[in-house]
Amino acid sequence: MIDWFGYFKALHLIFMVSWFAGLFYMVRLFVYYTESDSNHHENANAFKSQYLLMQKRLWTIIAWPAMIFTLIFGFSMLYVQPFYLSLPYMHIKLLFILLLVIYHLLCHLIYLKQKNNTSKFTSIQLRIWNEVATLFLVAIIFIVVLKNQLDGLYGTIGFILFGFILFIAVKWYKKIRNPN
Repeated sequence: MIDWFGYFKALHLIFMVSWFAGLFYMVRLFVYYTESDSNHHENANAFKSQYLLMQKRLWTIIAWPAMIFTLIFGFSMLYVQPFYLSLPYMHIKLLFILLLVIYHLLCHLIYLKQKNNTSKFTSIQLRIWNEVATLFLVAIIFIVVLKNQLDGLYGTIGFILFGFILFIAVKWYKKIRNPN
């Protein structure tokens, strides 16, 4: 008998890694696009065009398909093994997945705004936005690995502290990068 669950899980993980890689790099491209005027001066328009091309390819060839296949194979696992839906940790994971999909859609809006040259985000705002994906990755991995061992209160406090530490790190990096 074929182990469909195992195949679905392997494909789910492969596409999940690709999805996060797409999200991480996409927001970096948002930052580079935003900083083009200050970093590339008279060549800014050429760099902006290149960043927009890179965004389009990354978003349409990697990030969107990876998200769709991650969800398809994740829900396929739940279809093959529906008892997972009765486990409390799975409800928390699915909530974070929903929030991650919303994050992805918000990134798509930023992509469209940059494409139309109407984005008002600063590079520091986008750097902070980039860390949100890291928070989702950490939270989802801990939820899946620790399952029911994860105490909700400690998990939430840890998640908030981790976010705060990332925020401080971004501020510190900005200070080092621009000492003036």
